[in-house]
Amino acid sequence: MKRWQMHALILLVAAAAIRLSSAQNAQRQWRPGDSHIHSHWSPGYDRTKTIPEPIIGGDARYPTPTNARKAREYGLQWMVTTDHGGPNHSKLNLEQAYAELKTSRRLVPEVLQFYGMELNLPAMDHHTLIIPNSEQEAAMLFDIENRFDANEVWPVDPSRNDEAMAQRALEHIRRLPRLPLLFANHPSRSARGISQYGLDEPREFRANNDLVPSVYRGMEGAPGHQAATLAPDGTPKRDAMGRPGGFRGAYQNPGAHTLGGFDQMTAIVGGLWDSMLGEGRRFWIVATSDSHVNYAEPSDPGSDFWPGQYQKTYVHAERTYEGILDGLRSGRIFVVAGDLISELDVTAGNQGTTAAMGGTLAIKAGEDVSVAIRFRDPERENAGGDNPKVARVDLIVGDVNGPVQDRNNDKNPSTKVIERFTNRNWTCNGDVCSLVTTLPRVSRNVYLRVRGTGTQDAEPVMDAPGESPWQDLWFYSNPLFIEVR
Repeated sequence: MKRWQMHALILLVAAAAIRLSSAQNAQRQWRPGDSHIHSHWSPGYDRTKTIPEPIIGGDARYPTPTNARKAREYGLQWMVTTDHGGPNHSKLNLEQAYAELKTSRRLVPEVLQFYGMELNLPAMDHHTLIIPNSEQEAAMLFDIENRFDANEVWPVDPSRNDEAMAQRALEHIRRLPRLPLLFANHPSRSARGISQYGLDEPREFRANNDLVPSVYRGMEGAPGHQAATLAPDGTPKRDAMGRPGGFRGAYQNPGAHTLGGFDQMTAIVGGLWDSMLGEGRRFWIVATSDSHVNYAEPSDPGSDFWPGQYQKTYVHAERTYEGILDGLRSGRIFVVAGDLISELDVTAGNQGTTAAMGGTLAIKAGEDVSVAIRFRDPERENAGGDNPKVARVDLIVGDVNGPVQDRNNDKNPSTKVIERFTNRNWTCNGDVCSLVTTLPRVSRNVYLRVRGTGTQDAEPVMDAPGESPWQDLWFYSNPLFIEVR
């Protein structure tokens, strides 16, 4: 195909996608946010007392309005407060943290601020719980935390932290009149190596998603604490011996670090995420700050970026609480580090019908499917002082074969990078670049997703201690599905 013909085809496919999007909802745009942010209502505890007393600011440091102002400064349109539980934290959350959130909403109206928490889900690692915005949101969260958070009661009750309690929690949540959302946080942080998982096992993801598929919707593809490798002046952190120090995401176990800043469950093509998508699960990824204390604090620095300073989760949605929650639930999401891109549209089309991220395209067996990829590579500096450029975009395709027999399976051998694109393959109009390709004669159910990078790495490399996160930037789309009928 000649270059002018390719450009014409790109414009036709992109125009069809735009018409579809406009017809569905004229108000939907890509809206950046952060679903995992701590305030000073994530306390420490004085455990010398008969009943541990919360120490406000003992773990995370900043008031909620400070987090919201920083989110606004770094371009976010929505955020979720996710203070974590502890002894009697539900009462603190209800009586003090919620009042501050309501004040923050008045002070920073430009940022939609969801009420939520980092739930100690029984028998698993932390989970972000996002509560639907309503007059009942405080009562809803209090009830869930008080009844089911594994760390709520004192003295410690082992029965609060087993899989039976987790099932009761999810059964309670699925009966609520308005459904919240749950995303597993830093899912491989406790892993001992590749495929050697810790607190979160694949079988648990599957069980939870089976029980409440509209609630248990995904995981952090890229965890927070990405500034754990940086000294306050932004140079690589060094230990007492002068060696590089700190691990991105606080993934410290040897052989189980992040890869390009992403959790192994997401970063490895054909790995755990692809195994779940290969079952046809609508299971999405997000990227967060997990902000507690900023790395650049001059005294007692932390390991975190501000909300939106480094990673963003973009949702294609209206600018309403209901719209953002629906976009997160439906998988209209892409994630990015270092503002490498600010828009990403992935569209599959056949016979005038199209589907985008989170959606499903139905075709007849043996038909071709056109895939259009459009991204905006913004011409501006990011918070690290760089103007990074997209070096490559990968198209990843895997088979959908239905449920697996081994509930701990974390492999999908069919999933491959089927095409790699560089600037020789896309056409740009200003900072918006587009390309189109074809999946020929599709005869089986598949899904596709897109990944891109500013590096020259063919695959994300396991991150070394002390490396700069600003020099290792990636973005990931969520999948769309193609069903043969």
